[in-house]
Amino acid sequence: MWQPEGMADSFAARFAAVRARFGPLVWGLDPSGDLLNAWGFGDTAAGLDRFADIVLEAAAGTVGLVKPQSAFYERHGWRGIRTLQRLLASARGAGLLTILDVKRGDVGSTNDAYAEAFLGAGAPLEADAVTVHPYLGLAAMGAFVSRASSAGACLLVVTRSSNPEGRIVQEARVMPGTGDGPGTGDGPGTGDGPGTGVGHSVEEALLAEIGTLNVALAPGQIGPVGAVVAPAHLDRAHLEPALDLPAAHALFLAPGVGAQGATSADVARTFAACPGRVMPSASRLLLSAGPDPGALRDAAAALAAKFRAALPATGLDG
Repeated sequence: MWQPEGMADSFAARFAAVRARFGPLVWGLDPSGDLLNAWGFGDTAAGLDRFADIVLEAAAGTVGLVKPQSAFYERHGWRGIRTLQRLLASARGAGLLTILDVKRGDVGSTNDAYAEAFLGAGAPLEADAVTVHPYLGLAAMGAFVSRASSAGACLLVVTRSSNPEGRIVQEARVMPGTGDGPGTGDGPGTGDGPGTGVGHSVEEALLAEIGTLNVALAPGQIGPVGAVVAPAHLDRAHLEPALDLPAAHALFLAPGVGAQGATSADVARTFAACPGRVMPSASRLLLSAGPDPGALRDAAAALAAKFRAALPATGLDG
């Protein structure tokens, strides 16, 4: 299988390499029970194994990144975890970048344990990037951040999610002096810039703190801390406040393409200021073409071509 020559150390550089060959599309590998049954495999651990074999065959050489959602594997117990472990290792061996969608987030030694499970050489479920929730404070993610940075991995912080229920938290206004989180008078990202003081939202504050971290960890480059930012649909674009995405010095995972309604045009419009940094993700839209590997491959190649055309960026936009 194709692998990028001279794999660079940072996730951002590896993403730039696969993007140049395959485009930015991330293929979500989410084997729900309904999907396994629809494919005729049965909602069993054996059916999950068959799913993993087929999607690996279809994805390698077609896209540059895959994103398994851990929950769909965990629900099958230890056998599902074994399949996930095999899927991650085989995908990375085939030259695919792996984003493990786990959305973990805790404090102290618990975060240390999570980071050890997913990031760095020898991690039992080693991935190139993982998703995390920041709502116990981004400063509590120190183990994740340091491990991602040293391993050349990426931490993708949920900042603006694709579900409407998340907006009440993400749009909430940050008040100064209310704690040590982003946008307060006590922690990183303080002062008069975005994400500080009255009138800035949680999502703005998170992006500001991500930018501060990346400037410190990778001066003049795209840093190891990225963000999950859902594209605004055309009919809601006027309701979604614009975010200062370039200032985060980050890569962005853009969920919600296809079944959740987002299009390549929505992604291009949302990330117009940094099109080379976005990783649009689709799952159900692509998996509906299965289980034939050729049909899956054709569906992924067609969507990948759409995104290559919609996001014609060179490098990582500076």
